[in-house]
Amino acid sequence: MPIENERKFVLKDDSGLEARLAQEPGVTRSVLRQAYLDVSGMRIRSVETDGALRHVFTYKRPIDGQVVEIETDISAIDFQRLWSQCHETLLKERYSWPDGPFHWDVDFFKTADGRTYFAQAEVEMPEEDREPPPLSPRLAGHLLAMAPAGDLRFTSKRLADQTHAEKLLADILSKGKIE
Repeated sequence: MPIENERKFVLKDDSGLEARLAQEPGVTRSVLRQAYLDVSGMRIRSVETDGALRHVFTYKRPIDGQVVEIETDISAIDFQRLWSQCHETLLKERYSWPDGPFHWDVDFFKTADGRTYFAQAEVEMPEEDREPPPLSPRLAGHLLAMAPAGDLRFTSKRLADQTHAEKLLADILSKGKIE
């Protein structure tokens, strides 16, 4: 079973981080359109990377303190059919790179006009790891706070709600930490 084991880091977006990541060797940029179906744990996404477009169906379910994540490619037609049934949707630009046994993704959540309203990094770790590695040097100077493990306020589904994301970010900025 594919177990998702990740930790999330809220980042300060200085309007330059995204451009710097785009120039880094070994970093891949993707544009994701993502939506959630009315069945808990199910989502669809289109992923455009280097001009190639994929459509993916994902099922996630917490089991015994871990998250099982199953993904499979679907056709563009099935993606459009399912998209018509979705409630929460989001657009984000993702910058990804491998780092030894870890994999980093930095997501910039976007408004319809392309403005970033929330930035978050996540590190995918081997299943047996409990403590995340130090923040990638590529993100130095941008860390606002590490999200508590399993905190649902930091899921993409919740961050798709721009009002929620902006309020969460304002709270972190004003308190200097996550409460």
